[in-house]
Amino acid sequence: MRLSTKAQYAVRAMVSLSLHHEEGPVSIKDISAREAISLPYLEQLFVKLRRGEIVTSVRGPGGGYRLARPADEIRVDQIIDSVEETLVPVSCMDADGSCQCDEQCVTHNVWQGLGERIRSFLSSITLEDLTREAREKIRR
Repeated sequence: MRLSTKAQYAVRAMVSLSLHHEEGPVSIKDISAREAISLPYLEQLFVKLRRGEIVTSVRGPGGGYRLARPADEIRVDQIIDSVEETLVPVSCMDADGSCQCDEQCVTHNVWQGLGERIRSFLSSITLEDLTREAREKIRR
């Protein structure tokens, strides 16, 4: 299974925001430059992150984005969910884990279990965990 570019970029952008949030609102332009993600693409992601109550925006000179709550209260699965990505491992499953086939296939339980484990894993990681790892990597 592969997460989409949208999910990967959203998580990377959120780590970048978290690394610099103590400096005040973080410009999406700065995140774009640091992460080498196109500005228009990031703008689309941040609209969704704001709707998902992951970030808040600050208008005007010196404006930008802030975390909507502490980084230790934001989980990776919430970031991915806010940019409308599904965490199902196969295309025949709905976001709630139900099967789209006429009859439930014989391997349904395998895929459903995998989806549950993926969600469980991603919900166990906070933005603070990723930020801490990024700070350690920067120090090396």
